[in-house]
Amino acid sequence: MRIEETAVPGAYVVTPAQLPDARGTFSEVLRTDLLEQVLGHPFTPRQINHSVSRRGTLRGIHGVAVPPGQTKYVTCVRGAVRDVVVDLRVGSPTFGRHHVTELDPGTGRAVYVPDGVGHGFLALTDDACVCYALSATYVPGTQIDIDPLDPELAIPWGCEGTPLLSPKDANAPGLAAARAAGMLATWQAVAPGHLTDPQGRDTRGRDTWGEGARDHGARGEGTRGDGAGPQGERR
Repeated sequence: MRIEETAVPGAYVVTPAQLPDARGTFSEVLRTDLLEQVLGHPFTPRQINHSVSRRGTLRGIHGVAVPPGQTKYVTCVRGAVRDVVVDLRVGSPTFGRHHVTELDPGTGRAVYVPDGVGHGFLALTDDACVCYALSATYVPGTQIDIDPLDPELAIPWGCEGTPLLSPKDANAPGLAAARAAGMLATWQAVAPGHLTDPQGRDTRGRDTWGEGARDHGARGEGTRGDGAGPQGERR
């Protein structure tokens, strides 16, 4: 299993080893012990969601206010999606930067999304099913929505035609408006190693669980835009 940090600090692409035989393949989709070695703090899934999307559906950019916060471990279990994480942490050295990864069952790749980082995806196939393992359960009124087509973010979605968005996503504010409204977490509050647990308690000062090796060259692109809780990640 390779765990590779992306262009967005604290966000990782996880690629499991595939074990094929005459019957098919086997892989370990999630090893919390290995992930926690890299993160330096626990990741305990407390809710698991599925979304199913038709081709051309664009979901996002979504996040959860801090507190309570909600980290995510995202996989595609059917079809294929173009997955994007966006640094929404005000004061982050990579504020506004995004990273793109294509997810599908064949590679088994997953994306870990930390607190303060937005997430979205474009469905590349019909019946694309995405699975979210979440560190906290749904808290009403905590979702943050950002316009996925905001020119300031300049995310290369690669849409063929007009994407299908929910009314909520189509009317979401852009990055600058969300920042001005005080919707976004600060880098100081949620920088890697400065996170909150599912009860909203500060985890700063806890011992790390070892240092995981970080392979470089994760698939996907990290680029910066031009700019300087959901319902349990319900899409």
